[in-house]
Amino acid sequence: MVRKIYKFLWKVMLWFFALSILSVIIFKWVPIPFTPLMITRAIENKIEGKEAYLNHDWESLEDISPNLQKAVIASEDGYFLKHHGFDFNAMQKAFKNNNRGRKIKGGSTISQQTAKNVFLWQGRSYIRKGLEAYFTVLIELIWGKERIMEVYLNSIEMGDGIYGAQAAAQYWYKKEAVNLSRNEAAGIAAILPNPRKFKAANSSSYINKRKDKILRVMRQTGKIEY
Repeated sequence: MVRKIYKFLWKVMLWFFALSILSVIIFKWVPIPFTPLMITRAIENKIEGKEAYLNHDWESLEDISPNLQKAVIASEDGYFLKHHGFDFNAMQKAFKNNNRGRKIKGGSTISQQTAKNVFLWQGRSYIRKGLEAYFTVLIELIWGKERIMEVYLNSIEMGDGIYGAQAAAQYWYKKEAVNLSRNEAAGIAAILPNPRKFKAANSSSYINKRKDKILRVMRQTGKIEY
């Protein structure tokens, strides 16, 4: 009986590794139509009696303003182009802050956020974090930085029911993602910690302060080379 259980678990593991690697390979080239978060939000809205609104338009990275690419790096992951998926200094700092009872910060890189958004569910369990690390390694090896940024900017939540750069640019500024100015890009990046609560346009003083900080970092950032 025990032997059969081990055999079954071994097969499950093999299938998991095979399917996960295959899915990462496929999504290296194929646009990602939806993410688990999009489904979760739609279900939440349905349960709450709200409209299950979802705006998501895929655009290639060349059709997304470099200003937005700089803005999310400045806001979310300053060492994105240098690390291999994990910023251990940021993780250590977040761990210390959280232990001191300060506002919880994850220390997650853009690569980790992308892995979570595309392949996993939301939450803070050790199992989810372990799988996040696994998928982060896979996308760093198979996709590379340019594809990770492309998927990230097309899949993250940028407003209530708004996913990806194109949908966000049209929703907040009534323009195409490729035409976003530095100020507009910084506005979108500034709301990423809680895009359903904050506004990228006509922002609060808190978001304007975040925007100014992002803009200062962007001015010091040279041309992005993947």
